Amino acid sequence: MRMTENGEDSSPSQPVGGVLPGGAPGGKDSGGVSGDNRPVNPTTEDNKTIKLLNNTLKFPQDVRDQSSKTSPYQPRPPLLPKPPALSKGGNSGSVEEKVRSRRLKNSQESLTDPAETGSSTDSLKEDSTVTGVFTLSGAATLRNRQGSVVGPQSAPSGSPVFRARGQSLSEYERGPHDHHSDPAEQRVRSSKVRLSPLQPSGPFPALEQSLASASLRTANRIDRDCVDYGIVPGRAGPERLQLHRNLSDSRLLDNMVSDNISVNSMKSTFSVLNPIRPRDVRNRSFLEGSVLGSGALLGAEELDRYFPERRVGIYIATWNMQGEKRLPNNLDDLLLPTDSEFAQDFYIIGVQEGCPDRREWEIRLQETLGPYYVMLYAASHGVLYLTVFVRRDLIWFCSEVEHATVTTRIMSQIKTKGAVGIGFTFFGTSFLFITSHFTSGDSKVYERILDYNKIIEALALPNGLPDTNPYRSTSSDVTTRFDEVFWFGDFNFRLSKDRVGVEAILNQNPGVDMGPLLHHDQLSKEMKDGSIFKGFQEAPIQFLPTYKYDVGCDMYDTTSKQRTPSYTDRILFRNRQVDDIKVIKYTSCSTIKTSDHRPVIAMFQVKLRPGRDNIPLGAGQFDRSLYLEGIRRRITRELKKREAMKNQGSSTICSIS
Repeated sequence: MRMTENGEDSSPSQPVGGVLPGGAPGGKDSGGVSGDNRPVNPTTEDNKTIKLLNNTLKFPQDVRDQSSKTSPYQPRPPLLPKPPALSKGGNSGSVEEKVRSRRLKNSQESLTDPAETGSSTDSLKEDSTVTGVFTLSGAATLRNRQGSVVGPQSAPSGSPVFRARGQSLSEYERGPHDHHSDPAEQRVRSSKVRLSPLQPSGPFPALEQSLASASLRTANRIDRDCVDYGIVPGRAGPERLQLHRNLSDSRLLDNMVSDNISVNSMKSTFSVLNPIRPRDVRNRSFLEGSVLGSGALLGAEELDRYFPERRVGIYIATWNMQGEKRLPNNLDDLLLPTDSEFAQDFYIIGVQEGCPDRREWEIRLQETLGPYYVMLYAASHGVLYLTVFVRRDLIWFCSEVEHATVTTRIMSQIKTKGAVGIGFTFFGTSFLFITSHFTSGDSKVYERILDYNKIIEALALPNGLPDTNPYRSTSSDVTTRFDEVFWFGDFNFRLSKDRVGVEAILNQNPGVDMGPLLHHDQLSKEMKDGSIFKGFQEAPIQFLPTYKYDVGCDMYDTTSKQRTPSYTDRILFRNRQVDDIKVIKYTSCSTIKTSDHRPVIAMFQVKLRPGRDNIPLGAGQFDRSLYLEGIRRRITRELKKREAMKNQGSSTICSIS
């Protein structure tokens, strides 16, 4: 041991892991140590530097006592590295050693700066593999046990980024520290800085559960990764999204709004499936509830989810097929007219004098409507066919379906004239659909009235379905026992005018005003007199008479009988509440010419009401085998069409003359 002239110990200490301050493990350094390990006497200034370095890495006792009483949420100060030991034999006269000591001193002073406490945490972590001197400035380097050099690291004390991070520390870390703490005590402390938890200054504002809210609405935002959508600049304001796929319901999605902020705000004027919480699945019971019950399957909540305007679309078609075996090649014009903007929710097709193969007819209907629809029910009475199709996602809200038939012939075995009816409940609204074929003949008006009276008395509906409004029902009229009634078919009422007079009126007003013809209509006259179809209505007729044509052309009867053109095929409706049924379209289908009758079609919007859970549900029943066969034929037809187009494009023959 050597003493300097100031009485200080100048003997160098043993380096940790054999690493000298200069960086050479027991070998020659660039300054302060000779090649033969002979120590060089340090100067007085070097001894002061070493003493200051030892005092810098100590904390006072009162600070340690205060840290033990701090809140558990306060972050602990970072663990500082052990003070570097001095190697044996330092060169006191080396200029490089003096410069290195001054830089090390400045680096330790920057660590005691309150604003810089959290800025050097990453460079002060203890590493079990690195036992040498830790880098505290850009001039120092690290060496591992094998002697390899680790790249220099720097932590600028004046960086604004580090100062900003220091502002989030606790009062203990920002406060001044003394430098007399025991280094062993610091090794117990955690080496990671724990920031204080952030607490909101006040409650968050409540968000409106509606897309009208400016906080939730995203201005018709749709995922741009979707290949079905393209971006088209709007005329004014934000961009609008336009669909490019040719689906029957593509326009529905054009007005829908997608919102990623709140699933409860996903509302639109069309049907949108909402998410279901597990709690609702556990607690919901369909066997209990009423119109006002929030858990009722047919209640107001479910109704508003699928039909915000509480109106359902009904499509009705009636056609006297004349018993033809040959069906039209395409039924799209019958069920899916091109001038209609949307497809409807229900399709009801009534046929008189139907084709011999009823199953083939139903398959053709399924093939035309495609996978969007399923056959809810089908009934027949001889050659009278009645079929009901519904959108497949609405089948769960339909009740059990019932049907009944009535024959108007004297002998019940002959089932060419009569009626077949289908009744069911959709949500809380009961529907009755009747297709019938009355007695034919120009002058047999009274017989047709008798047919009507027999049908309304003998049609035994409903059977098990509850009456939604029993106070307005009568036992003598089946049409009073349902909310919405649609009666259609070949009523066989004629025009009370000779053919010459009818043709003269048609030539004067070709398809514009049918009023002059309807003045001679037998059905309109009897309805005004109240002798038939009491309480029923009919939309204005703006189409040509549908009977009797020559098959395959637009010429009226050219046979020897020369039958007078007439409106024999009609669609009538009745409702319990005023304005429940709104007529959208009422016309004929002039493109189907395989019969002497033209089909008549009508579209309606019908008011819906919530239902009760005492209604027996159909539980999603439909004709599955018919659905699969119809879809199979539809796919086969499309494949054949593509193959024909492919062959047509490749069959061009070039001739050389």
